[in-house]
Amino acid sequence: MLGIALILIFTIIVVPYFSFTYGTALSELQLELLQGSAWIAFGVAMYCFVVGQITKNNSQVDKLWSIVPIVYSWYIAIQGGMDPRMMLMSVLVTIWGARLTYNFARRGAYTLRFWKGEEDYRWEILRQNPAFKNPIAWLLFNLFFICLYQHALIYLFTLPVLTGLNANAPEGLIWADYLLAVIFVGLVAIEYIADQQQWVYQNEKYRRINNNEPLGEYSDGFIRTGLWGVVRHPNYAAEQAIWIVFYLFSVIATGSWLNWSIAGCLLLVILFKGSSDFSEKISAEKYPKYKEYQKKVSRFVPFLKW
Repeated sequence: MLGIALILIFTIIVVPYFSFTYGTALSELQLELLQGSAWIAFGVAMYCFVVGQITKNNSQVDKLWSIVPIVYSWYIAIQGGMDPRMMLMSVLVTIWGARLTYNFARRGAYTLRFWKGEEDYRWEILRQNPAFKNPIAWLLFNLFFICLYQHALIYLFTLPVLTGLNANAPEGLIWADYLLAVIFVGLVAIEYIADQQQWVYQNEKYRRINNNEPLGEYSDGFIRTGLWGVVRHPNYAAEQAIWIVFYLFSVIATGSWLNWSIAGCLLLVILFKGSSDFSEKISAEKYPKYKEYQKKVSRFVPFLKW
């Protein structure tokens, strides 16, 4: 996991550098909005670092993952003159954020004591890693990867909204904008279904365990039906696709398939590869049948195992 973190930190410096250096030059207004929103992102990252260190709950970034993109997109859209494409993109980000916030909230992530709430189980596993037993090592990991890297990533995958200010962007919305909006909402719906299936499965499994009832189909310990029978991580797959579709709005605005705002969705795909590797390693150690499941069902793209 440490190696993955170092690769991610390296890529989040290199990819944006080349994207901004060799991509289409930004206008003065775009640079101004980029600077203003970047300071907001940095402030949020520092907040998460300080609160996470004090409370020993390192899911502070998780609590804000679905909220701050809404702030960034509306800040840029409103300050940028409320262009129709930018407004549409901000509405879509709000739909995505509302769904994800709801899913996180029902798992006990938010409490009146804002620093409390459910912590991602993987952080505790990482804390037990010998490499992080030294408090300074964990502090640096928390600062550079958990807080700075992840918030930089969240910020970057929201930035395609800034391309709405491109001088060559079509005036008003065109058919491609509406098509992408429909696909975006459809992917959010897939995420909701996948998370709901997981929610129902886990609740029923633990209900049976707590009541000493026969587990039956829940004895495997992990869900492998519904969307989870098509790919092993349907929610992760949809999440990556959502931000790739979001990037495609920038293709409409710039007229170029490759532009500087690609950094965010590209880095997100890399992150989910590392994150799913770590999650699956834990699942394979915990559930005897998980390796069989891995052999039969593809990770993100449906039907590859067929």
